[in-house]
Amino acid sequence: MPKSSGGGKNSGKRKSKALLVGVGLDSDGHKRVTTGSNFALVGGSESTHESMVEKAIKINEHLKRRGKELGEVSREEFDDIAHQVGLRRDAPETN
Repeated sequence: MPKSSGGGKNSGKRKSKALLVGVGLDSDGHKRVTTGSNFALVGGSESTHESMVEKAIKINEHLKRRGKELGEVSREEFDDIAHQVGLRRDAPETN
């Protein structure tokens, strides 16, 4: 039997949820984990992890200025924001 949409918690349009995940592949022996409202960052040396945190915070600042949440931006808009904070998309390697 179908559920009614009588104003309950899940009625209406559902908000898209998105999460930035960063993984630092270098290590200095320490385990680092930093989480925020829409990001989770793990691993990396001290400088790598610090750089990931800085970029995640800057991405959130850009989103806030645009009045949007991570799940509301298009891929192109996210790429633009990422480029502005110093991230770049590497082209896939060809054999």
